[in-house]
Amino acid sequence: MRKYTPKDNVQKKSYHTSRFWTAPRVSQESVEDGSHFADVVSAMGDLAKEAFVSLGQLVVCIDATKNKEVLTLLKDECGFVQCSELSAVDYLAQDGEFEIFYQLLNMSEASRMRVRCRIKEGEAIESVTPVYKSANFAEREMYDMFGIYVNNHPYLKRILMPEDWQGHPLLKTYPLQGDEFASWYEVDKIFGKEYRDIIGPENRDTSRIDQDDTKRFSRVGYEVPFGAEPTDTPTPIEYSETILVDYNKDSGKELSHRK
Repeated sequence: MRKYTPKDNVQKKSYHTSRFWTAPRVSQESVEDGSHFADVVSAMGDLAKEAFVSLGQLVVCIDATKNKEVLTLLKDECGFVQCSELSAVDYLAQDGEFEIFYQLLNMSEASRMRVRCRIKEGEAIESVTPVYKSANFAEREMYDMFGIYVNNHPYLKRILMPEDWQGHPLLKTYPLQGDEFASWYEVDKIFGKEYRDIIGPENRDTSRIDQDDTKRFSRVGYEVPFGAEPTDTPTPIEYSETILVDYNKDSGKELSHRK
């Protein structure tokens, strides 16, 4: 397990230079008068702080304290009867805020819209589970992965990570291989902390290849029987015969069904 070093202001660091191609920002178009989206924005009134069309869908920015009121209006009066997704984006290093978004679908108009709002770190958001039942698990996942508390949720607890897990894996400051707590979690849970010196920390480095892997999966073309020592002698690979392609070209054998 590599030693963890804090990654403060991770979003302000340069991840690429000008020699790499950067995708252009998605264009934002104004809402067309007389369109279905214009009717939606009109129905929202002052609840919509900003509205535009991006990639064919309506995007509306609202006050986070009005999220339940807005979604209730969009469902009851504007026909957005399905919430297909909701989650958050970590902008803590950049703005000190989370962005929470709700992806909605109007099936009668075959149109989609996204509702966005911002909250500060440590602030909570109101649950919209009474409006959309599908929000139940999504809000629990948001709480589990980002640590965002959801007020008045019917059963707010971790949904992916163990209940006693420390930290929130989708925060941009959370290390990809896990932190110090993650490296010892299973050892402490299964055997106890007194076995740390005997077993050692869990290796969470996904790029590590062990040639002593149980089934030798990491040595393609050099596999050996179970329990045997690794070898540098290539192992011939014989493929199954097929009707169209003979993958055993080097074997000198011809497919029996070829004429």
